Amino acid sequence: MTRTRLWLYDTTLRDGQQTQGVQFSTAEKVQIAQALDALGVDYIEGGWPGANPTDSEFFEQRPETRATFTAFGMTKRAGRSAANDDVLAAVMNARTPAVCLVGKTHDFHVATALGISQDENLEAIAESVAHMVAQGREAVFDAEHFFDGYKANPAYALACLRAADEAGARWIVLCDTNGGTLPTEIGHIVTQVIAAGIPGDRLGIHCHDDTGNAVAGSLAAVDAGVRQIQGTLNGLGERCGNANLTSLIPTVLLKEPYASRYQTGVSAQALAGLLRVSRQLDDILNRVSLRSAPYVGASAFAHKAGLHASAILKDPTTYEHIAPSLVGNARVIPMSNQAGQSNLRARLASAGIEVAAGDPRLARILDVVKEREDQGYAYDGAQASFELLARAELGLLPQFFEVKRYRVIVERRKNRYDRMVSVSEAVVVVKIGEHKVLSVSESMDDTGTDRGPVNALAKALAKDLGPYQASIDAMRLVDFKVRITQGGTEAVTRVIIDSEDGQGRRWSTVGVSANLVDASFSALLDAITWKLIRDGLDPAR
Repeated sequence: MTRTRLWLYDTTLRDGQQTQGVQFSTAEKVQIAQALDALGVDYIEGGWPGANPTDSEFFEQRPETRATFTAFGMTKRAGRSAANDDVLAAVMNARTPAVCLVGKTHDFHVATALGISQDENLEAIAESVAHMVAQGREAVFDAEHFFDGYKANPAYALACLRAADEAGARWIVLCDTNGGTLPTEIGHIVTQVIAAGIPGDRLGIHCHDDTGNAVAGSLAAVDAGVRQIQGTLNGLGERCGNANLTSLIPTVLLKEPYASRYQTGVSAQALAGLLRVSRQLDDILNRVSLRSAPYVGASAFAHKAGLHASAILKDPTTYEHIAPSLVGNARVIPMSNQAGQSNLRARLASAGIEVAAGDPRLARILDVVKEREDQGYAYDGAQASFELLARAELGLLPQFFEVKRYRVIVERRKNRYDRMVSVSEAVVVVKIGEHKVLSVSESMDDTGTDRGPVNALAKALAKDLGPYQASIDAMRLVDFKVRITQGGTEAVTRVIIDSEDGQGRRWSTVGVSANLVDASFSALLDAITWKLIRDGLDPAR
C-alpha cells in the first residue's frame, strides 16, 4: 500500500530561539542546521532576516542542505505595497527557496494588535503571498491564532486562509499560537477547514504546549488531514514550548496507524541517531537533558521494579513500547536498595557480565548496595558506579592506576586588574604500572573564570594518564549534582557526576564523603575507570 507523505518543518532556529534563556550564535545555528538536515526534516526555518544581527549573519553563512531552507517574516504592513515593504524585503533578500510569512487570522488581533480593518488584513495576506510566488519562492503562510480566531469568527478566519490559498501559498499552517486548544477541538476544526475547501495536502499544523498537548494536538491534526507538522527539537519555544519533534518523529515512524499510513524524510538509520541530535542541542544550550523525556530521555527505558526487570529478561516487550535502539537509546536496569536478583542479573547482563541465577555472589552484591546506600550512596542514578561495585565483588574490576595522593588549594587573591578572585590549584599523583606521575592544574579557564576546586582536580587527574590518555581526552563532564544527605555536624555529601564521550555514551557515577572535594574525586575516579573498561583497555604493566 502506498503511504502518504508527511512533511516535517523544523522551527528550532526561529521559534525555538524564543525560549527564555536561549540565544544561538551563528556558529551554533550552522551546527544545528546540519544536524537537522542529517536527521531528515524537510524544512529548516532559519530565523527572521533583518530582525537581529545574528539571524542576518546566519542567512549569509547558512550551510547547503537537502532540506528546504526557509526564512521567516510577516505579511506586509498596511498602507504600502508588498514590493515597497522594507521588512518584507529583508526576508526576501535572504534568498532562501522558501519563505514563511505570519499573518493574523483572528479578528480580535486584527483590530487590537494591528489596528486595521479586516479587509486591509486580507489584502496584506494576499499581496504578500502573491509577491513571494512571483519571486519564485515557495510560499508558506502561518495563520497566527487561527484556532482562537476560528472559534470567535469562523467566516473571517476561513477568509484569511482562502486569501493565502488563492494567492498561491504552497502551505497554509494552522497555528495554535496560545497553546490552549485541546486535541479533540483541533481535529474537529481541521475537519471543518478541509470541508470548507482548503485541501489537506496544503495544510500544516503549528502547536504550542501550554496545556501539555502540543504533540497530541499535532497528531489530531494529522488524523484530520493536515500533511505538514511544525515543531522544534526537544520542544523548545516560547512559554511552555512548541510541539516536540523529538517525540513526534519516532511516534509517526514507529507507531500505528501512522507507521503504516505515512512516510517522512527520516530514515531508520537517521532515527537511530535521534538521541544524539537531542543531546547535541542540550549540549549547545549548556543544559542537562531531561531524564524523563519520551524516547530519548535517560530514564525512558529504565526499569526499577524487580517485577518489571524479571519480565524484561524474558521478553523486552512486556514493559517497552519500542526497542530502545531504534532511537539510539538503551535499556537501563537501575540498582537501589529495593532491587532484587532479577534486577541485578539484568543489570549485569546489560554490562556484559553473566552470572547464573542463585550464585551466592548476587546476594553479597545486593547486601553491599544496601549497606552503601545506608551510608548515603545512590546507585539508582549512578549506574556506572554500581557496575564497578559489582565487578569488584565478582573479582572482575581491573586496576588501571592507583592514586597515591592528591591535594587541592583554594586561594583568594587579586588579579592583574586589582580584582579579588578565587583560584584553585590541584596536585594529583598516580601510579600507572611501575611509574608514578605527578600532574598539576589550575581551575582558571581560557576566559580567566575560576571553575572551582573540582574542576582543577578533574583537569589534573586527566592531564597525564599515559597509555589511557586517548580514551580520557574524549571524556567530558556534562553535569555535577551535590546533595547533603544528613544535617548537622554529621552531614554527608553525595556527588553525582554525569560524563559523556565522543561516541555519545553518557554515564553517571557517585561519590560520598563528609568532604565535598573528596566525594567529587571519588565520582571522578569511577567515571574514568568505567570509560577505560568500556573502551576495552587493559591495565598497564
